[in-house]
Amino acid sequence: MSAPADATSALQERFPQVTERASLDHPAVNVPVAEVLAVLKYLRDEFAFDMLVDLTAVDWAEGVLPRFTVVYHLLSTTRHVYIRVAANCSGDDAAPIAPSVVSLWPGANWHERECFDMFGIKFEGHPDLRRILMWDGYPYHPLRKEFPLAGIETVLPDPEIAEETKTKVIASPMAGGPFVATAGEMNLTEAEPRAKDESWSEQREKPE
Repeated sequence: MSAPADATSALQERFPQVTERASLDHPAVNVPVAEVLAVLKYLRDEFAFDMLVDLTAVDWAEGVLPRFTVVYHLLSTTRHVYIRVAANCSGDDAAPIAPSVVSLWPGANWHERECFDMFGIKFEGHPDLRRILMWDGYPYHPLRKEFPLAGIETVLPDPEIAEETKTKVIASPMAGGPFVATAGEMNLTEAEPRAKDESWSEQREKPE
């Protein structure tokens, strides 16, 4: 079921810079980043889009301007309809910026922390913006286009873990994905699949 047509038309009437966005499933709109909070609050309060189902981002690749877009997926739990809202980040490649929507949906807290961790997007107004998957001080953002599939060898932050693994570096995050296994090579119910790209393990220094 698609979102009511009156929601998107009302949005465009109230916020003239809002435009329709190409979408194959649910209605979607492009919103200037400066109006994100106002638009989302309007959808929540006036059209009962009471649940933030997901908040994610798109990296359109280096050289594309604007490079990063934050995408919000909203659900009305009473009307059983969805709408997608997209906003291009302000700032630059090194420090893209979007407003935090934690004040509208407290559950956005972890979504925004993940986007900050994986894409490097700074959510202004977030109450506790810090990494959620990688450790503090990790120098990369693993979902950016320039981050290699095989990961990047990085000094481990915990000397105890480094000693246990007999190495001080690790390719992070999960190195080598996606994982594959060819039928007939092994019992797929008992064996672990191998990494499709194992170049990282071939190049790294072997443990003593």
